[in-house]
Amino acid sequence: MRHIFALVGLILALTIAGPAAALQPVTSTAPPPDVLAASAPPEDGETINVRVRDDETREDVAGVDVTVSFEGEVVGEGTTDAEGTVSFPVPQTGEYEIELDLETLPEELADLGVEENPFTTTVQPGTPRTVAFRLEAGLGDGSGVEVPGAGFFADIPWRLAPQYAVSGLRFGLILALAAIGLSLVFGTTGLTNFAHGELVTFGALVAYGLHVIAGLPLLVAAPLTILLAGAFGWFQETFIWRNLRKKQVGLIAMMIFSIGFSFFLRYGFLYLFSGQTFFYRDFSGQAGIPIGSVTIPPSHIFSMVLSVVVLLAFAFSLLYTKTGKATRAVSDNPALAAASGIDVDGVIRIVWIVGTALAALSGVLFGLTQGMNYLLGFQVLLLIFAAVVLGGLGTAFGAMLGAVSVGLLIELSTLIIPAELKNVGALAVLIIILLVRPQGLLGRSQRVG
Repeated sequence: MRHIFALVGLILALTIAGPAAALQPVTSTAPPPDVLAASAPPEDGETINVRVRDDETREDVAGVDVTVSFEGEVVGEGTTDAEGTVSFPVPQTGEYEIELDLETLPEELADLGVEENPFTTTVQPGTPRTVAFRLEAGLGDGSGVEVPGAGFFADIPWRLAPQYAVSGLRFGLILALAAIGLSLVFGTTGLTNFAHGELVTFGALVAYGLHVIAGLPLLVAAPLTILLAGAFGWFQETFIWRNLRKKQVGLIAMMIFSIGFSFFLRYGFLYLFSGQTFFYRDFSGQAGIPIGSVTIPPSHIFSMVLSVVVLLAFAFSLLYTKTGKATRAVSDNPALAAASGIDVDGVIRIVWIVGTALAALSGVLFGLTQGMNYLLGFQVLLLIFAAVVLGGLGTAFGAMLGAVSVGLLIELSTLIIPAELKNVGALAVLIIILLVRPQGLLGRSQRVG
């Protein structure tokens, strides 16, 4: 147990001390006005969030005029802020047209266009709608007219591959933090926990509540969130999952229970935080740092460095500490581990504490780099499962490798396929790999029957 507390202490120390130099707020701790509008629920109606980004540099574009129309009538006009975003409270659900005024683009981006302008989207009740416009060369005014000489492979922007690879690596490293807990819980208990995605949401929204609502600096709110998440993991194991195991509830029934528990948590978050998309106040609107052909904001650099350090610390703990060796023994054979004198229930409790804390940390980092809402964990849950299955069920190192592979596949696939289909492309590659190696990249073959 003392090794686990030492590991948690290391994570907290890194979280507090690491970003002090790299993540200085650009101006102040107050968010831009439009970000505040996106963070606060409108008094009446739904919300459309619009984001404009340069697809080549991955930088947000400020100062672009945006118009929202419903049934031919303009219901909202606004201009993107420093983060390339603008939010519109809309009067009702239904189909809306969102149009960019491309003449308001910055002079250096005047030759760029978008695939579809205006863009039609449907607003659903209780769920904010986010629309992202990607500015690309050779698309003209977005009216859908083909560029002469354009071809599927001829127009692949290979020059963007390094930028996409860095984005994929960042996403994969954060995803690995969440995947470890899911993999270890399956390895030690056999439970497929569909509520694991909500633990990611827990971290993001609790950190937002402590930071924005309670007024704590993010560098203080994040460590407190990790501690609260660890306590939440202990609570789940002590009062829910252990009782179900003692009553000899089957794994299928426990899995179904986890689905119901995920709905309970998800709509609890919706009730407490509404359906809006939130952003942290600190470290918003940072300019990217050019590193060769890649541009990376300081917050992204910090999230990547912290993820690598935490993953390495976890790997060291799993390989060389007494608790880590006991965890691997329970994962391999719980009955034999118990016969050898290992406290199996104690190991499972530690797995839940650490797994929930790491999932919460991934939620904080997701919120830092892309914003958050009550559906954050649900949106990445399938990718977490894909990472665990790809790496090998029940193996922590497999989950890490699988998560990084999924992150890279998702981002690099957008060089060839539309960004809206990038998750589909990654899952298709997952299927192909598992057809060749069903046990996953680091899993072991086992006889069945």
